[in-house]
Amino acid sequence: MSAARKVLLVTHTRRPEALAAALETCQKLVGAGIVPVMLAADHSELLSYSLEQAGAGSTLPAQIELLERDCALTELEVAMVLGGDGTILKAAEIVREAEVPLVGINLGHVGFLAESERDGLAEAVERVVAKDYVVKERMTLDVRVFVEGKEVFQTWALNEATVEKSERERMLEVVVEVEEHPLSSFGCDGIVIATPTGSTAYAFSAGGPVVWPSVEALLMVPLSAHALFARPLVIKPDALVAVEVLQRSAGHGVLWCDGRRTWELPPGARVEVIKSEKPVLLARLRNSTFTDRLVKKFALPVAGWRGSDETHKAE
Repeated sequence: MSAARKVLLVTHTRRPEALAAALETCQKLVGAGIVPVMLAADHSELLSYSLEQAGAGSTLPAQIELLERDCALTELEVAMVLGGDGTILKAAEIVREAEVPLVGINLGHVGFLAESERDGLAEAVERVVAKDYVVKERMTLDVRVFVEGKEVFQTWALNEATVEKSERERMLEVVVEVEEHPLSSFGCDGIVIATPTGSTAYAFSAGGPVVWPSVEALLMVPLSAHALFARPLVIKPDALVAVEVLQRSAGHGVLWCDGRRTWELPPGARVEVIKSEKPVLLARLRNSTFTDRLVKKFALPVAGWRGSDETHKAE
């Protein structure tokens, strides 16, 4: 007898539409003979929601298993994520070590990491059931913090590692290093070090370039820097990039990774960032290009485009 197929379901439990989508997904997965798996906290919220909706065909299937109690990470086939990019980052944090691919269903705003929208949920479940998806690797960052020469913190990031000032009224004094050579020192609100995936997140808001996910590179984007040379930089992927909080800095800094993992940076602290050997896996349902994704997510105007003759033949 073959082992049951198991799919992790991660949802934004504070949004009723996400809970409704999670309930529908659980029912569809169970109907297809697949075991839904959830975090204990998410399951508790979904159970409460289903009881509130009782009588409307909203019964929560009993077949759901709880992660780490009934099901190990290594048993998961894929993770379906219902929410915005923040929920996808949460799911990536859970499954990255086990190399479980993520399928994102956008219930947020832009949802750049998501593969489908709410109205495509049923199709997405069908594609997961049929194993009709392509897994793509997304580059991640290894991040380490040193104080007085000793490593005090280690973490990772899918989108970005950001060194920021911790006090609004005080500027952060930093020196930036690339490939073990100093590049520049200046006062600023912070520094964003991003992956190509993160180029459409915080780095984009700070004026950084958009980088195609297939390009392996590191991005460095200063935040409100008081310097003549403080332009966004695109750096080769195997370079070690470091930011040191100078001793003369009036205040402390703070490290944020994907807005989820944080560490305080006293004057003299050093943050080192390098490409990680362990990527995050995203399951793609469509063979669309990154250009198509940019146009759709940012509602870019393309009226009047005609394209080449070869383009029209392909269509």
